[in-house]
Amino acid sequence: MVKILSVQFTPVIGNKEANLQKAYDFIEKNSSKQLDIVVLPEFFSTGIDDRAFIERPEDASGGDVVEFMQNTAKKFNTNIISGSVLIQENGKLYNTCFIINREGKVVAQYRKIHLYNYFGGNEGTYTTPGDIPVVVDLDCAKVGISMCFDIKFPMLYRKLIQKGAEIIVSPSAWSTLTSLSEKEKQDFTTTWQAMNICRATESLVYFVSANLTGNANKYLYSIGNSMICAPLGEVVANAGMGDNAIYADLDLSLVRKFKTTVPVAEME
Repeated sequence: MVKILSVQFTPVIGNKEANLQKAYDFIEKNSSKQLDIVVLPEFFSTGIDDRAFIERPEDASGGDVVEFMQNTAKKFNTNIISGSVLIQENGKLYNTCFIINREGKVVAQYRKIHLYNYFGGNEGTYTTPGDIPVVVDLDCAKVGISMCFDIKFPMLYRKLIQKGAEIIVSPSAWSTLTSLSEKEKQDFTTTWQAMNICRATESLVYFVSANLTGNANKYLYSIGNSMICAPLGEVVANAGMGDNAIYADLDLSLVRKFKTTVPVAEME
């Protein structure tokens, strides 16, 4: 069994220290479960803050955000999918997820491929897309990395299972305009929930998202509903709205059985 925790919260805009402490507190509170993997949301240390992204990006190492999570991973002996940070390299900005092992080492990075430029989003105006799908061989599972708007593009997930992914994670800041009606926000949430289930069932893997929640900034509302979905579509856990963390034991024998009996990665 893989013991996995998905963390969801509303970041404090402009207060990186408070946001890092929130993430730490959730991990510490659940550390008695002897966690194997922790998944944090996209932009968890900043919120959706254009000023922070453009004026105060981290360096290529991930800066003090990644350093803090490296120390946290070592302290609690867990692998951490450290949400995302905006890094600057060779004059370009990349929305980057750092994968940190139990020893506190960065073992991989994923640069978000599909940028969000719709329904009020402007990510592509300042960020350069990545182009390399990433699967990390951690000590407990092969984990495929995706991020937020990637969820709309199933061919990425096909590449991840072809690379051997048994669990696919999605640090996210799935948000819509605060000006929308409650019905429109609910429709946006329903779409998100459906895609979480679909990405699990089409790939026959566990799909784990960690989303922001609440008012991401003055204009954007993050819909929460971080989810852990099983290969046959069962919603194992849903965080709903508000600051929360969800936990599950993932039985990888089920995924490994499907890889031999229903080889979806090989089918056209």
